[in-house]
Parts: sequence; C-alpha cells; structure tokens
Amino acid sequence: MKWGWVFLGVILSLGTLSWGEKGLEIPEYDGKDRVHALSAKNYKSIMKKYDVMVIYYHKNVDGNRSAMKQFQIEELALELIASQAAIIFQLAAQVLDDLDDEDIGFGLVDEKKDSAVAKKLGLDEVESIYIFADNEIIEYDGELASDTLVEFLYDVIEDPVEIINNERELKGFFNIDEVIKLVGFFKSEKSPHFIEYDDAAEEFHPFVKFYATFDPKIAKRLKLKMNEVDFYEPFMEEPVTIPGKPYIESELVEYIEQHDRPTLRKLEPHSMYEIWEDDIDGEHIVAFAEEDDPDGYEFLEILKEVARENTDNPNLSIIWIDPDNFPLLVPYWEKTFRIDLSSPQIGVVDVEDADSVWMEMDDDDDMPTADELEQWIEDVLSGKIDPDDDDDDDDDDDDDDDDDDDDDDDDDDDDDDDDDDDDDDDDDDDDDDDDDDDDDDDDDDDDDDDDDDDDDDDDDDDDDDDDDDDDDDDDDDE
Repeated sequence: MKWGWVFLGVILSLGTLSWGEKGLEIPEYDGKDRVHALSAKNYKSIMKKYDVMVIYYHKNVDGNRSAMKQFQIEELALELIASQAAIIFQLAAQVLDDLDDEDIGFGLVDEKKDSAVAKKLGLDEVESIYIFADNEIIEYDGELASDTLVEFLYDVIEDPVEIINNERELKGFFNIDEVIKLVGFFKSEKSPHFIEYDDAAEEFHPFVKFYATFDPKIAKRLKLKMNEVDFYEPFMEEPVTIPGKPYIESELVEYIEQHDRPTLRKLEPHSMYEIWEDDIDGEHIVAFAEEDDPDGYEFLEILKEVARENTDNPNLSIIWIDPDNFPLLVPYWEKTFRIDLSSPQIGVVDVEDADSVWMEMDDDDDMPTADELEQWIEDVLSGKIDPDDDDDDDDDDDDDDDDDDDDDDDDDDDDDDDDDDDDDDDDDDDDDDDDDDDDDDDDDDDDDDDDDDDDDDDDDDDDDDDDDDDDDDDDDDE
C-alpha cells in the first residue's frame, strides 16, 4: 500500500488547539517512546505482552547519521518524519496507552534490517500497517492519520459478532446501511452453529459487520428462522437469505467472498485504498455527493434507487464519495478530474492515469432522473462512454501539432532559400562594384605615378643646369 498522495488529517493529528477547553483538548505527542523496534531477538517476547500488536513495516531508514543506534526509536523517528508515520504511530500508541480493556502494542519492522522478522510474520507489503489480534492478521488499508487509525483499532478490539438484545439495539442495526452486514438467529452462544458463525466473523473483522440474536422476538422482527443468516448489501432495503442452513464456517466465508463487492459502496477513510484497488477492468464509476447538502441528498437517493434496480448486475459497482469526509482531497480531485465538487457529480475514472468522463448536468437546479442516470450508466458499461477515448483525442492533437510543425519547417526552409538567393545576388553586385572601384583606383594611381616621374625628371634637369653654371663661374674666378 502506498501513502504517496494521501496524508489526510496529519496537521490535526499533530497539535492541540491553543484555545482548547478542558474536555475538548486534542492530544499531541508528549515525546515519550511507546513504539518498539522489533528484531529477530526480541519480537516474540514483545508481541506476547500485548493482546493486539500493531506493526508498521517500513522502508530502510539508514541515513548519514553514523552515530545512529540501530534500534533507538527517537532517532528512527527523525528519519521517518518525512512521511509523518513515526509521529502518527507514537500518537496512536499514546492515546491507547491507558486503555483498560486491551493492551495494544506498537512496533516497527525495518525492510532491510529485519527482513527475517517480516518473513516470519507474513509482512509482504512495505509501507503498510499490520494488526495482529486473536490469531488473525489484519492489513490496514486506510488513511495514515492518528485519529483514523485509532478509530479503526477500536473496531478491531470489539467482539467480531455484536449481539442484538432489545428493540433499541435492533433500531440501531437497521440504521446502519453503508456497510455489508450479516445477522443470524441462534439458540445460544454455546450453539455449534453460532461458533461456526463467530469463526467466519473473525475472518472479515472489522470490515464486515456481523450481528446475532438469541431472542425469538427479535428474530421474528428480523424474519429469521433458527440457525438462519441474512446478508445485507449496503443501501439495499431487503436482505438476501444465505442458502444451505445450517452453515459451516467455510460456506459462510465463500458466500461473503462472492458478494463482497456491493453495487453501491461508500469510500471510508479506514478502507479507502482497499476499495479503490477493487476496480472492474481498471475503471470505477465514482459519484460525489454531500449527504448533508439538499442537492447531494437528492442525488444520493436517486443513486440508491438505480443501485437497487440493478443489484443483480455483477459488472456494476459504484463508489460514493462524500467530499465532507475528505476535505484535504477536494482540491486534488477538482484539479485532477476538472470538476466542481460544490454540486453532485458522477463519472467513470481510469484508475491508472485518472482519465475520466463525467455526466453532463443540463440544469444545476434539477438532478438527473433515475432513468437518465441508469441510461448513462448503461452507456458506460457498454463502452459507449470510455475515459480512454480522451487518450485517442490527445494522440490526434499531437499528430496535428506535428503536421503543423512540419509545415512551419517547410515554410521556413523556403524562406531561407529565397533569402540565400537574394544574398548571393547582392554579394555578386557588391563584388562587381568593388572591382570597378579597384580598377579606377589603379588608373588614378598610375596617372599619379607618371606625373610624379615627369616632375622628378624636370627637377633633375634643372639641377644639372645649375651645376653646370656653377662650374663655369668657378673657372672664371680662377
């Protein structure tokens, strides 16, 4: 189980309200170490001390602290603090420390250092929480928050079968409609048929609710015969009697496993991952509706009606999510699915890439009718509405973009060729002009040289004449 996109309730789990009154103080971790580091040497002796043992099987946490002691929880917690698992674990242990009815222990098993312990205990999924109670191993597939974990543990330490003794308890039984539940009528707790029933309950505890009565009047209200068990699917008005009474444990287990995917089920914090992983062909039909909101309540009632009419369809399973139960996930869902959760929504979601298609509501003030909703669901089941179609559209868009890019490249190449030709012509013209200028300059230079030569010759002649005159004068003087 992965905790990647969910650490719900962590902030509330770690601190108290500064203005909290007595009796309403939210506990915060007091720093006392209550969590054991289990090893091959100590795990048996430690686990014997507790009625219930909660084990967090985590990744290896060796860091750069060379002085870190191998089994010192305080230092270990510093390494784990990034996932908040250590503090959440410590706080849950603190809250349950003073519980009178049961002794609940908490332990850590390191994936690398304690692989032998993990193998002996049957821990096979890293970053998961396992609960050992009454010779049963329960994997916790819920939200990693102290309050949710503690609430789940309260359910674990309760008896697997709850006995209905009076009318008030019977009324409470009827008010529970969001989970799978079973109820049976037996002679007494010592009845061999009740013992088989109780053994089956331990296999599914606390995810499936088991009830029983020994009172004939209560059994009459439940329309149960002796040693008979009724199976209630969530949100269904009428139960189904499990055939083949009296039952043995294996028969009850087999029936429940064959019917453990309800037509309509609610996503709960304590089992959210287990439900989400139970998809049909990689997809979920998901409905968002706030039960306390008028529109949400109306939409939910329509959804229940559709589920009841299609309860025999094995391919139909709708997950109802009440956004009020997951306030920290609302922004994530709205961004990922591109929907507004201030009003009810229903869509089909691909669990691998979160692609989704959502039913269009014509009028925000009017919810779709049961017939309209049923038709939309039929289109989903038939494949007419498929979130994978968005992938094809994306591929087409990519192809169009590639074509546009190719056209742009061709245009750019043509423009470049034209520019190159123009540049070549300009270069040729410039070269011609340069040649002409050079020729003119050469001619001018030649003329200048000729003039200079003539001047030099004249100067030389004049100098010679002057010299001759000077010589004649000298001769006369002599």
